[in-house]
Order: sequence, then C-alpha cells, then structure tokens
Amino acid sequence: MQKMAISKFKATCLATLERVRRTGRPLRVTRFGKPVADITPPAPDPPTGNWLGAMRGTIKIVDDITRPSSELVNWKALR
Repeated sequence: MQKMAISKFKATCLATLERVRRTGRPLRVTRFGKPVADITPPAPDPPTGNWLGAMRGTIKIVDDITRPSSELVNWKALR
C-alpha cells in the first residue's frame, strides 16, 4: 500500500483521489508517520438492467423441446 503525508494529500487531494479510482490501488494517508486514513477505490456498481430477459439471445434451440429427453424413460405421470 502506498503512503502519503497528510500535507501532500491536502495539496493534491483531487488528483490523488482520481489516481486511486483509476489505478485501483489503495492509499494510506499518514500524519507524523502514523496512519490517519485509508483511501480505497469504490466498489463496482451493481448491474442496473432488468433481470427479466437478461439472457435473451444467449442460447440456440436446435431440436424439439417438448419431446421427452429419452424414449426409454417410463414416467408415472404419463400412465
């Protein structure tokens, strides 16, 4: 983890925060050599799309999906 004195952080705050966001590497801010704060990159945003239909177009049906999977299976429900 990279360390930075609080005085330097104060002078370059916005640029430092942007660097942490862009690189994804955390930063520890120190005062007189002792940790004051840890700056970490933000967590990724959760997907905002609708879950209904999210998998549309990802499979291809190549056969009859209503036919039983095996002709040898004798289902009780079909008796």
